[in-house]
Amino acid sequence: MRRFGCYYMKTSMAEKLRIGITCYPTFGGSGVVATELGIQLAELGHEVHFISSRLPARLRRHTLADVSFHEVNTYNYALFQHAPYTLALAAKMADVAEHFHLDLLHVHYAIPHAISAHLAGEMLGGRVKIVTTLHGTDITLVGNDPSLHRITRFAINQANAVTTVSRWLADQTAAQFQPEVPVTVVPNFVDPEEFHPQLGEDWAGKHYACPGHPHLIHVSNFRPVKRAPDAVLVLAEVLKHHDAHLLMVGDGPDLPQAMQLARELGLNGRVTFMGNREDVAYLLAVCDVALLPSASESFGLSALEAMACGCAVIASDIGGLPELVRDGRDGYLCPVGDIIGMAGHVVDLLTNADKLAHIKADARRRAETEFSPAAMVPRYLEIYRSVLAPAQEGAHGG
Repeated sequence: MRRFGCYYMKTSMAEKLRIGITCYPTFGGSGVVATELGIQLAELGHEVHFISSRLPARLRRHTLADVSFHEVNTYNYALFQHAPYTLALAAKMADVAEHFHLDLLHVHYAIPHAISAHLAGEMLGGRVKIVTTLHGTDITLVGNDPSLHRITRFAINQANAVTTVSRWLADQTAAQFQPEVPVTVVPNFVDPEEFHPQLGEDWAGKHYACPGHPHLIHVSNFRPVKRAPDAVLVLAEVLKHHDAHLLMVGDGPDLPQAMQLARELGLNGRVTFMGNREDVAYLLAVCDVALLPSASESFGLSALEAMACGCAVIASDIGGLPELVRDGRDGYLCPVGDIIGMAGHVVDLLTNADKLAHIKADARRRAETEFSPAAMVPRYLEIYRSVLAPAQEGAHGG
């Protein structure tokens, strides 16, 4: 099969791995990356089993022979105030691993997935290996809460291999949890054939955009850490100097606040709130600038997807974003909350067509070469084979 400008060779039967992947099935970055990784592995000929509470959002449009989905059902009982999902997940992991002879479980997000994987491994007598990928708030927010810190550290240390999506997150993990296992950085990736600038040329849904207006876009889960209302404030400042329209994509707790702010500022005709969408790539492709005013980002997958679609990115200078967005080359980085600074960069780009075109081209080029599946999937496969090597050598030696 031909992908990403090179040829991928199908895996031979002798090299074929059976991999269980667990992630949150939402539109969030950890679930998206886990799903895309599974799809890429299946296209290489590996057998992939998703184990989750419901079908992952990005898996809905794929029908691959080597991809299976196993739904986790929780048991409700009057004594349980909350259904014991962690235990139900562990039991399902063990059942799937045993029935399909899985080589390893790759869990994304520490809580509770890494704990469930450990329990599954214990039930199976250690016959299945565990790879844990840390994505951000599982380390900086959820796992670092005093009530969960100890069990998060325990879960990390039970894995056969641990990865993080940025060097910044690896440093945070080391500082907060002092892991006893090595931590490998494998950045997030984007499929440049699914996310590319040409998508916007003949997209049937481009009537959501406003012809003749430059477009800004914000894509997130609208949690407070994303500071989604700041994108509305940036637009308000931009409109003092230049025409523009803002697409707000996603849903979450801060959506009502962002909508109310737009009404108070009289921006209803300049902002379109679109909710969760499966056609995000098309929306990005019709936009010029992506706004990420987050208070914290371990990597910034929405920034990478925007870059792949030829968007300039204006983001907060925090977390793992500086490892992705090169200030002045793929976009600009500003201090958190710097509405005036972000708006100034937007206006500068919208009033300088050559600069905007150059930055958009650089962003696309960086995404498709340095953060493609062809660059990252082999790194995961190398990790898989490294944790399986002792067992494979022992089997061969016997």
